[in-house]
Amino acid sequence: MLIDVVCPGCHKRFQVSEKFAGKTGPCPACKTVIQVPTKEQQVVIHAPEEFGPKDRKGRAVLKPIERTEVRISPVVVVLIVAGSLAALLVAFVLGRAFSEGSVPRPLLAAGALLLAPPLVLGGYTFLRNDELEPYRGISLGIRVSICAVIYAGLWGLYTGLVGYLLGGRVEVWSLVFIAPMLIGAGATASFSCLDLDFGNAAVHYCLYLLITIVMRLVMGLSPF
Repeated sequence: MLIDVVCPGCHKRFQVSEKFAGKTGPCPACKTVIQVPTKEQQVVIHAPEEFGPKDRKGRAVLKPIERTEVRISPVVVVLIVAGSLAALLVAFVLGRAFSEGSVPRPLLAAGALLLAPPLVLGGYTFLRNDELEPYRGISLGIRVSICAVIYAGLWGLYTGLVGYLLGGRVEVWSLVFIAPMLIGAGATASFSCLDLDFGNAAVHYCLYLLITIVMRLVMGLSPF
């Protein structure tokens, strides 16, 4: 066993054999005469005491909860891409099935609502805060559903505002006022439902908004 020694003159640290315990001798660096401590004088660093209840042998009864890292699997990525392509194909078919600009509003509303849950879930998978425990199971399903309904409802609110205030005709100047309100409302929804950072929450809603606009263009409708 080796004994740690610190020279009081030059503060050099070195180790000597335990057979020199309690003896004196010169420092190999500065030749200051030092006394080697005994084994009993050695400083022992103990691990911090564990908090919480213990059994009769002093062992901790409760174990800390280990956080499970959630990583994006290739299967999820493939499903998101495949679902997006399938939705675009459906939009293309609907655009050809109806004359230009005549897709029924109930069908558009149903499409906006059906498209929202997978987009909300996919966006949450990529944009969630890695420092927080992710939502799973029923809790995740409820939060995604609420956020999806709000996202689709914002399209309905926008349509109602355009129809009531602007007579169904969208002007560029009106988007300057309406778009920030929609993005703010959508960001607040994903911020509240999914605990995203507010900046990521705005990106999350804009992702849904962008994809639904692309769907409208594929169907031959105006983007707004």
